[in-house]
Amino acid sequence: MPSRRALLATALSCAALPARAARRSADPGLTFPEPGRRSWADAIGTLRIGISGGENEADRLARNEPYQALLEETFRLPVRLYPAPDFAGVGQAFAAGHIEMAQMGAANFAGTWIDTKGAIEPLVAAEADDGTLGYVAVMVARADSGIADIAGMRGKSLAWADPASTSGYFAPRAALRAAGIDPTTYFSRTGFAGGHEQAVVAVLHRQYDAGCTWASGAGDFATGYSRGALKVMVDKGMLDMRDLRVIWRSDPIPAGPIACRTNLPDAFKEDMRAFFLAMPKTHPKVYEGIERGGGTGFRTVTMDDYALVLKLREEEAAERRRRR
Repeated sequence: MPSRRALLATALSCAALPARAARRSADPGLTFPEPGRRSWADAIGTLRIGISGGENEADRLARNEPYQALLEETFRLPVRLYPAPDFAGVGQAFAAGHIEMAQMGAANFAGTWIDTKGAIEPLVAAEADDGTLGYVAVMVARADSGIADIAGMRGKSLAWADPASTSGYFAPRAALRAAGIDPTTYFSRTGFAGGHEQAVVAVLHRQYDAGCTWASGAGDFATGYSRGALKVMVDKGMLDMRDLRVIWRSDPIPAGPIACRTNLPDAFKEDMRAFFLAMPKTHPKVYEGIERGGGTGFRTVTMDDYALVLKLREEEAAERRRRR
């Protein structure tokens, strides 16, 4: 059985290989899969979809019910949604064989891929409005806090979104370390809020001085940018962006994939790629529900696209071992 480090080395070496041309929702001539039961359906039985945390369960289920119904109508098999209490829950469900497919954050995907020894693979990921495959992590503070940047956070409290989140934990920690800042001593305290919405709410309620979440980084700040956790909260009426200030933002992060178990039939994987690539144009409301904002659609992805995130996960694990 390959070791974790051997798997990581193999994945990182993929980045040096010639990249295969990605298929995109913006490509001409895409067609949505014809309705009908597929040969792979008998082997799967019920298609189980993991739903990541970061938002309250009722809202997550409501947003994903049209997606569930569309899968059932298209492939003529029962589909069940499994909302996880946090990001790690989806990875654990994959490891236990309890789900076939899920939309994941990049770091959660990378960690699950390592932990399951390559038992999951990426299918597609969402493109931003400018066609790039990415988003940014942001650190937000109350607008009336007097905090304008990271320097103003010395001795203050910081809320991470989730221990398996790229934007809510891994990316900001890596950026802080690169700047020579040790998060364990620089801040008065840090803690996990339980999700992206919860991190922002904790800041608004003065439970923490700042919190980490994700955003497109493009579009109108007043609306929470074009997509991301802030946009969702504004749209729900939970947030007025005048109450917040962005005090730090990351370099671009690759968007997390919709992933599936590697041992599923190739025909299943190809049907799902076709389903997601054509969805934004043929079923825009379903697309908007699962993507929570703007974007140009989906793009096919491979492990090449997540080599840097795999490296980030390994560096974080090494840092934890060093502190013990």
